[in-house]
Amino acid sequence: MSDFLWANLTSLPYFRGFLRAIEARLLQGIELAHPRLDIGCGDGHFGAVTFTERTDVGLDPEPRSLREARRRSAYRLLVAADGGRAPLAGGSFASALSNSVLEHVPEVQVVLEEVGRLLRPGGRFVFTVPNPGYLAHLSVPAWLARVGLGQMGAAYRSWFRSVTRVEHLVWEEEWGGWLDQAGFDVERSLRYFSPSALRVLEWGHFFGLPSLLARRMTGRWIVAPTRWSLWLTARAVRPYYDSPAAGDGAFTLYLARKR
Repeated sequence: MSDFLWANLTSLPYFRGFLRAIEARLLQGIELAHPRLDIGCGDGHFGAVTFTERTDVGLDPEPRSLREARRRSAYRLLVAADGGRAPLAGGSFASALSNSVLEHVPEVQVVLEEVGRLLRPGGRFVFTVPNPGYLAHLSVPAWLARVGLGQMGAAYRSWFRSVTRVEHLVWEEEWGGWLDQAGFDVERSLRYFSPSALRVLEWGHFFGLPSLLARRMTGRWIVAPTRWSLWLTARAVRPYYDSPAAGDGAFTLYLARKR
């Protein structure tokens, strides 16, 4: 199995990089036949790092992100379109994926039904999303509750959800209902990203400011992607990468099949 940790840490802020590395690792055990569709492919970084073969079609509504994806050459075709209204023929794809995208989509049922339209019967659909543990396991609200400031903790959770633009945080039962309505059967779900891993991600939103400045000044998240500058970071997050599954994980991977 490929080691995705270093490839992500050298090109993304660490708190995003080790999460994406974990997700890439989890996808390695799932066969996604061609032609394959990536819903919400963004700048193409995840697709380029995760798959050795190009994905057939990448779909995203942001032209700027698609320009960057085009430079990475990870897709045979890139389409600028909303995931709920794709200008593609029904039954065009044997598989589809969507990595950490659907939680941001207000009308997620519309997108699920569109994926169902685009997939052939029997086609696989794999996606990753955060679950309610994403807010429940944050460190700052837990500390505030211990000192009697529970209302401030609730405000912090609302702020964190707004900053990370998360619309949907639900458990497997609700996702299962949405998928069933869109014509899918859930074959498997897996929780990953432990509470301690989530806290690393949480504090990365504060400590990641230098990466944001570097991105704006140089166009790169990581200015010096070298062993000497990143070895300590890699060592700190390696245990989470090596053991990604967690019963109390804050994210869930779903594998569904079109009926």
